[in-house]
Amino acid sequence: MFSTPWPDGLRFAFGTLTVLPVKVSRWDREAARGGMLSAPLAGLVVGTCAAALGVLLLFLGSGPLLAAVAAAAVPAALTRGLHLDGLADTADGLGSGKPAEDALRIMKQSDIGPFGVVTLVLVVLAQVAALAQAYGDSWARGALAAVVSATAARLALTLAARAGTPAARPEGLGAAVAGVVPTGGALAVALAVAAVAAGGGALLGAYDLVRAVLAVVASVAAAELLLRRCTRRFGGVTGDVFGALAETAATTALVVLSLGR
Repeated sequence: MFSTPWPDGLRFAFGTLTVLPVKVSRWDREAARGGMLSAPLAGLVVGTCAAALGVLLLFLGSGPLLAAVAAAAVPAALTRGLHLDGLADTADGLGSGKPAEDALRIMKQSDIGPFGVVTLVLVVLAQVAALAQAYGDSWARGALAAVVSATAARLALTLAARAGTPAARPEGLGAAVAGVVPTGGALAVALAVAAVAAGGGALLGAYDLVRAVLAVVASVAAAELLLRRCTRRFGGVTGDVFGALAETAATTALVVLSLGR
């Protein structure tokens, strides 16, 4: 369907979206297209690692809260905290009330402002609370929540990189991936992620099947709202915006999966 060399695309996805020792051999638009189409696969690996640590702690006798903290920490560790950093920078940029050029400059600064700090605290608390509830119900529901949320987070990146999405700056990760994914390809990946989430939920029952699919849909919708806000506010996307989209999608998915017990 696509002319993208998938090995290079996979290397791009894992080399830029995780700390796994994968060398990015190409940095062109074709490799970026494959990387963004493969982003949910990187999320699946990250989510599986998070779920495994949470389940291991439960079986070793820990409570659901400690398992949740560990499961929330793994994605941060496997991304060097870049998505959380992007979330904080984006919050500072959006909250600054300054013109786009000044807001982008604020986002590039190494320090974190009050908007960023508050946003980080609330998002991490929400993620831990939702995971704790899921692990408190059962180890399987906790694992499902960790995997679905991490995969949905990277799906948000695939959709944000679709054709027509402008870059706010001429350099950086945002410029490298903005607009590289064909719209049809992005939709196909979204359907595949929803199907995988449905399959995982089906293992626990019809109710969890529906809730897993709803979690993916809600996460994509929340990320899309933020994407539109950022493109209007900054004139396009940046690497920080992509990080914010991932954390927004992950948190939304976790919240949905924690509802309706």
